[in-house]
Amino acid sequence: MREKVEQVLERIRPMLMADGGNIELVDVKDMEVFVHLVGACGMCPSSSMTLKMGVERAIKEAIPEIKRVIQV
Repeated sequence: MREKVEQVLERIRPMLMADGGNIELVDVKDMEVFVHLVGACGMCPSSSMTLKMGVERAIKEAIPEIKRVIQV
């Protein structure tokens, strides 16, 4: 499961990097994905929107079994 999530994150990374940020996969446990937003994304006021509308949406589309994405 971790590899599938990482593949989705690889598709998202270029967009985050274009804004000076990035995302790290921390863990996948009980169908929940734990990520850490870094760089500009870690301190951006819109990071929660990026997480829900961008990251979580992309992961759930690719892997419907995932319940949610949590920023740590």
